[in-house]
Amino acid sequence: MAQDFCHIPVLPREVTDFLVFPPGKPTRLIDGTVGGGSHSALLLERNPQLEVLGIDRDEDALCAAEKKLDFARDRVYLRRGNYSSMFDFADELDWEKVDGILLDIGVSSPQLDKPERGFSWRFDGPLDMRMDNRSEVTAARLLNRASEDELGRIFSEYGEFKGARRLAREIVTRRGSEPFGSTADLVKICDETLGRSRPGKLPAPTLVFQALRIAVNDELGELKKTLGAALPRLNRGGRIAVISFHSLEDRIVKEFFRRESTECLCPPGLPVCRCGHHAQLAILTKKPVEADETERRENPRSNCAKMRVAEKISA
Repeated sequence: MAQDFCHIPVLPREVTDFLVFPPGKPTRLIDGTVGGGSHSALLLERNPQLEVLGIDRDEDALCAAEKKLDFARDRVYLRRGNYSSMFDFADELDWEKVDGILLDIGVSSPQLDKPERGFSWRFDGPLDMRMDNRSEVTAARLLNRASEDELGRIFSEYGEFKGARRLAREIVTRRGSEPFGSTADLVKICDETLGRSRPGKLPAPTLVFQALRIAVNDELGELKKTLGAALPRLNRGGRIAVISFHSLEDRIVKEFFRRESTECLCPPGLPVCRCGHHAQLAILTKKPVEADETERRENPRSNCAKMRVAEKISA
């Protein structure tokens, strides 16, 4: 229920400091992962001229956002769906261009803290992990149907832990006699196959659950698709801010910003540019912005947060 969806936003001051808009001029921002609406609320309060299109896959999140943003209801449009569809929703509003895009990627605290969502290995619940419960792909379905090679690839690429292939092989062997149905089932085989993590390292189930969640929700594909479509829809001077919690996500954002802030992509040594590529972005964060000590203490889940921001410089 919406009243249970209490999400503490990460980097709230930094988001409002970077996403600044000219006073008095009508401006539009897409919050592609609106969650409970906390970031959007801060931006709407600071910018009375701002309209926000808020998108989320999670129905509970949207219900919470509707209540949170009620003070600015005439400037807020909420839609349920993947953030890669943000420009389809923008077209419905006749928003050809926007002045800002915000993406706060990853699982939210309310999703992690609800056993029935199956996101956390610390609670026993169904192996679900869907951000949108309308999707047919659950973690249980993936574990019980994917091939050994596919599971090995998911664990290796998205979890980045040793023993990924060994775990995939053991899962395929065991599911033949008893399908996986609960988070406890998965934790048990992780402990038996991978053993305990060394001090200072993340517990193996954390990485396994993370890998499955990324696969179930196609999180990296969503990010790549959205970044590729974003530039033509940003006004000159418009900004895009992405908060990530995983090295793979941050790497995608970093490489995209680097590429689109580079004037020529030809191999070194060519006397004349042949690629025709022109820089469209100016990077505003040479290093990713991270939470300060106060925020880390008050909100431990901000420890892994990294924000990168860039500004559109060409028409």
